[in-house]
Amino acid sequence: MSNFKSGTFRVDGTEKFDIKKASTRFKDIYDDKEEYESMLADFVKQLDELQSKMYAHNRYGLLIIFQAMDAAGKDGTIKHVLAGVNPVGVKIHSFKRPTDTELGHDFLWRTNNVLPQRGTITIFNRSYYEEVLVVKVDPEILTGSQRLPAELTEDLDKVWDQRYTDIKNLEKYLYRNGIRVIKFFLNVSKEEQAERLIERIEDPNKNWKFEEQDVKVRDKWDEYQQAYQDAINETATKKSPWFVIPADDKKNTRLIVGEIIVEELKKMDMNYPEVSPERAAELQRFIQIIKDQNTK
Repeated sequence: MSNFKSGTFRVDGTEKFDIKKASTRFKDIYDDKEEYESMLADFVKQLDELQSKMYAHNRYGLLIIFQAMDAAGKDGTIKHVLAGVNPVGVKIHSFKRPTDTELGHDFLWRTNNVLPQRGTITIFNRSYYEEVLVVKVDPEILTGSQRLPAELTEDLDKVWDQRYTDIKNLEKYLYRNGIRVIKFFLNVSKEEQAERLIERIEDPNKNWKFEEQDVKVRDKWDEYQQAYQDAINETATKKSPWFVIPADDKKNTRLIVGEIIVEELKKMDMNYPEVSPERAAELQRFIQIIKDQNTK
């Protein structure tokens, strides 16, 4: 097992989160590539087993949210940590720029449509938190593209406070309905992000990942860092915590995320449905029936 405690990264509202004090690097929790692959495989196996139990139990659901600056490793973390989980019980939604249809609805509409069913895990690659991150840094999105009535956007500070409240209320609502929420902020340094963006340009196989918008966003790095800090402080609760994960080392990031998801799933009171003695006896009778069918 790993040599860290998940509480190291947990932000649940009991203390103020200061993004400037949050490390983007963590001491390696693996010795070499072989140990990393072994640890990751163990987490994937545990996740698959726990998700199968969740599916059979059919009382809980799990929403996992990934937020981060561009190139922080959201896609790779999702791919590697959840690669071995039965796809029947896992759905992944990546939220890009809103469509015209989505902009015609309230800000939670497009994500509410794909919230997890009981027995399943849903992953949001970006989420409704974009509404207090991207939109907060570029408020003309709010006043222009989102087409809200003018009287509702006169006081922008009030808008953000209301959205934080709406988000917290949504997550409380989900918890009361058996849907747990885990939120990851992959905290990458500006220097590491630069290296990864340059790699996307220099490697022809990664050119498709690069967008000029990434460079424009970097010009507002400090504003985004403040927006993340505000969002985490305003929406972190004991029942719907944030986990701020150092993201400069992708392998560490994946292992930390894997262990945290396993730990959170283990906290759920889940069991496979019990079979009554009468049903167990009946099932034994079917064994002979099945065998007899082979002779027909």
